[in-house]
Amino acid sequence: MHQQLIERTSTAWSTPLLDHLSGHDRRRFQLFGQGPVAAVPDTHIHHAFERHAAIRPDATAAEHHDETITYGELNRQANRLAAQLARHGVHPGDNVAVFVRRGIPMLVGILGVLKAGAAYVPQDAGLAPSAHLRHVIGAAATRVILTTSNVADRIPVPTGHHLIAIDTLMTQPLGPSDDRFRPQRPGDAGENCYILFTSGTTGRANGVAVTHRNVCNILLTAPGDLGIRPGWRVGQVLNVAFDMAAWEILGCLSHGATLVIRGQDIAETAQHVDVIIATPTILSALDPKRCGSVKVVAVAGEPCPRPLADRWARRCTFYNACGPTETTIVNTMHRHHPNAARLTIGRPTPNNTVYILDQTGHPCPIGATGEMWAGGDCVSAGYLDNPALNAERYVPDPFLGGGGVMFRTRDLGRWTPDGQLEHLGRTDDQVKIRGFRVELDSVSAILESVPGCRRAVTLKLDDRSLVSFVAPNQVDPEMARQAVASALPYYCVPTAVHPLAALPETSRGKVDKAALRHIALANRATNGLERTA
Repeated sequence: MHQQLIERTSTAWSTPLLDHLSGHDRRRFQLFGQGPVAAVPDTHIHHAFERHAAIRPDATAAEHHDETITYGELNRQANRLAAQLARHGVHPGDNVAVFVRRGIPMLVGILGVLKAGAAYVPQDAGLAPSAHLRHVIGAAATRVILTTSNVADRIPVPTGHHLIAIDTLMTQPLGPSDDRFRPQRPGDAGENCYILFTSGTTGRANGVAVTHRNVCNILLTAPGDLGIRPGWRVGQVLNVAFDMAAWEILGCLSHGATLVIRGQDIAETAQHVDVIIATPTILSALDPKRCGSVKVVAVAGEPCPRPLADRWARRCTFYNACGPTETTIVNTMHRHHPNAARLTIGRPTPNNTVYILDQTGHPCPIGATGEMWAGGDCVSAGYLDNPALNAERYVPDPFLGGGGVMFRTRDLGRWTPDGQLEHLGRTDDQVKIRGFRVELDSVSAILESVPGCRRAVTLKLDDRSLVSFVAPNQVDPEMARQAVASALPYYCVPTAVHPLAALPETSRGKVDKAALRHIALANRATNGLERTA
């Protein structure tokens, strides 16, 4: 794929799909849509970790509460686990479940699976219900389940499967062969690194296979590497089942830094790290004035409020990023400055492309709104055992060609005149109210400009009404409604604005819209009609 991008840098993309564009837009379509070409130093992400373990074995790899582990010890423990997995019949290309709580054994589990040539399938065993864990085990065809002794009794273990408690294994003395063990590695650089399960529109959790090539491309090139280096401290605050946790964990360990695994208090951890990777919802609960050591912040997973970006960008390097799990953590990034004209999601990351296409698959003129499609090395290997969904979302890339695939993100966006991507919400966030099309994120963005408002979310309640939620609960709901009325057409004005102390969160640190909808419906049932607070 790198070679395809290199060959295209001096030659305009040639396809009839571009014929309707002006010559100027055709050139900008290529210039804006193609990320820089960059060399990637490793084919497997754990090789970068192993290099640091060899050079600086006594450096601290991770800490959790009062417990620490060095790079050398983490490498030895992961080697031993890889040997154990091999004895249990795990081969390169297999999938291994890692059902754990946050802690150092989680890291041993992840690295041990990768060293065995397999892909890890992470879930937080303290949060995921048994039915979901059972579905993941079956869908990912795992035969070995890694866990820890404190949650082992919560794991549904099918007949014929092996359950290994990582922390128990770690307490056993290391033998000479454990340190020398080098598991077999397949030569295919496209092998899977991890399998993540996303919530499908039908309620079914879809497993997404993400390759080492995908992961190395974002984590071992700038700006996705976030400048992480030995001596830095990187916060680990996210749910291991969320793909941005791989940014924290593998991004840290592949650059020789120290991973600071949080306890119950995210704010406490944030005060003692150099790097924070989070959703806007999580970041909005942190006070930048109390995080004086933070050098770099990156957010993704949800639209970022402009005031939140400005507040952090005044104090540190701040990246606003975007990308679904299927395009490997993020595939666009932008370093934001508080005096910038607008907050954008930037441009494609190295060796990647982004296309703004209309409903027929043709490129939109520069500045026109369309759906974002992603191409290049970010595009993952697809959904497990779901050929229909794969056919809908992963299609041949007519612009790069050469057998490349592009992914339909379902995100709406447009190019600015200077080649920055503006994120305009999701295709399913474009709703009809009283026959008019409304972009829900546009309403929420206005609400977030109201003094004192940190976060806002807007939902469609029925065909005639919207309802919004704002946090914290000191926000004046009538002032919030008037702000929308002053900026947008009447049909965009929410019939009710509900102030809350904080917006409810999902286990992955995003706003829980299902919980908000339940609140709105309960209020309607109680009051008979929606009304402003």
